[in-house]
Amino acid sequence: MYAEERQQAIADQVLAHGRASVTALAEEFDVTSETVRRDLASLERAGFLRRVHGGAVPVDAVRVTELGVAERADAHPDEKERIGTAACRFVPSDGGSLVIDAGTTTVQAAARLPRDRSLTVFTNSLPVAASVADHPGAQLHFLGGRIRGLTQAAVGPAPITALASFRVDVAFIGTNGITERHGLSTPDPDEGAVKSAMIAAANRVVVLADSSKLGAEDMTRFAGLDEVDVLITDDGIDPSFSAQLSARGVEVVIA
Repeated sequence: MYAEERQQAIADQVLAHGRASVTALAEEFDVTSETVRRDLASLERAGFLRRVHGGAVPVDAVRVTELGVAERADAHPDEKERIGTAACRFVPSDGGSLVIDAGTTTVQAAARLPRDRSLTVFTNSLPVAASVADHPGAQLHFLGGRIRGLTQAAVGPAPITALASFRVDVAFIGTNGITERHGLSTPDPDEGAVKSAMIAAANRVVVLADSSKLGAEDMTRFAGLDEVDVLITDDGIDPSFSAQLSARGVEVVIA
């Protein structure tokens, strides 16, 4: 295969899948990692993609818009269910307190909370609150505020002020993007502020994100990797990114 053909195939793959890793591309095209990096550099200069740690993403991967709950719920549903199930391993075995962020993956964790223990649950998410409301052992606290229709999440001063007075055992946090350079990010500054407050209130931070979020960046950074204890994702994670997270002290769980 000529270099031009390989580069076109790489560009097509990044566009189709939203990301591609150096390791996987090198194996697929039977070339060295250095050759793939040169290809990515050429494609970036031509404006076809943007290089990130361990691979490449489309040029529009830094997003300022976001999809609504319905659209996001239809994306990667099997992965999100597995991630939600795996998250329950981190619920305190003798009961305890949780804060659960808004999101289509975090709501999967909320739906699967163990029902054999007493829990105190705080959330700013209407779907999460609806899911936890019938839990027989849960004391549910909704963090009020202005409801964003797009994500059905409460934002503004009210949830941030409330969270400032709490200390919880575990926070389940969703994210729209995660990279080494930009950390965890989301399109909306108001939601980002609430996520930051949740992280500050928790003894342990567990991020729930399918692998399509890895390597993506959104406008508002709400946390750095050093603020994350655990990332639960699927087997689409780039092994080199997983190793980088582990080196930074983040436990990576493949659901």
